[in-house]
Amino acid sequence: MATLKKEALVRQRAEGYMIDAIQRAQDAENQRDICIEELRIFKEQETSLKRQIAELQRERDELQMERDHAQKEAEGLKKKGEGSSGHMLELPEFSLSKIAEATQDFNESQKIGQGGYGNIYIGRIQTEVAIKMLHSQGSQGSQEFQMEVGVLGQLRHPNLVKLIGSCPEAFALIYEYLPNGSLEDRLKCKDNSPPLSWQTRLRIAIELCSVLVYLHSSTRPHTIVHGDLKPANILLDSNFVCKLSDFGICRVLSRDQTSSDSITLSRNTVPKGTLPYLDPEFLQSGILTVKSDVYSFGIILLQLLTGKSPPYFIVDEVNSSLLAGNFESLLDPSAGHWPFEVAQSLVEIALMCSDNNRKRRPDLGSGVLELLESLRDPTGGT
Repeated sequence: MATLKKEALVRQRAEGYMIDAIQRAQDAENQRDICIEELRIFKEQETSLKRQIAELQRERDELQMERDHAQKEAEGLKKKGEGSSGHMLELPEFSLSKIAEATQDFNESQKIGQGGYGNIYIGRIQTEVAIKMLHSQGSQGSQEFQMEVGVLGQLRHPNLVKLIGSCPEAFALIYEYLPNGSLEDRLKCKDNSPPLSWQTRLRIAIELCSVLVYLHSSTRPHTIVHGDLKPANILLDSNFVCKLSDFGICRVLSRDQTSSDSITLSRNTVPKGTLPYLDPEFLQSGILTVKSDVYSFGIILLQLLTGKSPPYFIVDEVNSSLLAGNFESLLDPSAGHWPFEVAQSLVEIALMCSDNNRKRRPDLGSGVLELLESLRDPTGGT
């Protein structure tokens, strides 16, 4: 009996050891499965990260190429201007200490604007000026600085903002000060400013069209596409005269001396700008032409007519109102009573300009400017 009890105890212990071993084996197998799954997930994440790194590298290379190309364009414009008959004006350069003194050491009370580009201060350098401080980090500030100096340093038009000087060490640009701010602020009646009359809005449309015709002109070796046309970049002087500004992301389209003027200049580039005003074809294809500015001009015309801001779906709204025969209900009443013929002609021009197909958009210099000017002349009819 004692022997049997001892054997039973040994057998019981052996079974316990076997069960424990089986359990440990199952745990090890489960742990192995978990490790295999974790390894699979890790490999998937590694592949995804490699793909993201490659995409970021590609985007960085594209942006670097954009920056280098823009810098070459700006330098080319400057050399072109210096080699021409006095078109390139010598822009004075100011020290950082000078503009700090002009803005009371960049005091917050002197700040009159800010955005993704940097801050704008009002200051005094012999006369009142607006000083734009571009971000100095990365290549974007340098690119925008070079472009503004290269473009505004050689162009002169009554409806272009005047660049007075620069501060290269701080990527700062010094412009004439325009007391009535931006068209966007005036359309919103910011700071309780009075609404713009329809006559003033029509004049602004004519002036904006005039400066775009100048920039898009085929008579020069270079055609300028603004690329970020919107009310915030349209400034107004003391007499509400339109002054187009902010050429930091504009593009210079070079004209081949052997090509005819009928060839449409274009440029493959990374789409930039403000979404409601961006040419849909440019967004899809990355191909920029002067017709991209024409689209933005059409959206701005519709804003001048309706006062709607931001102008998302404004083309669809206007088209729907026209089909329903109640377009007049969309006209901004704060502008006063729009003459029906003027409003009708403006909306027709605006819808042609903002057509999704760039081939159907008009050339601003081939009749559009003359038509707009005729609307202002009470004896010229429509």
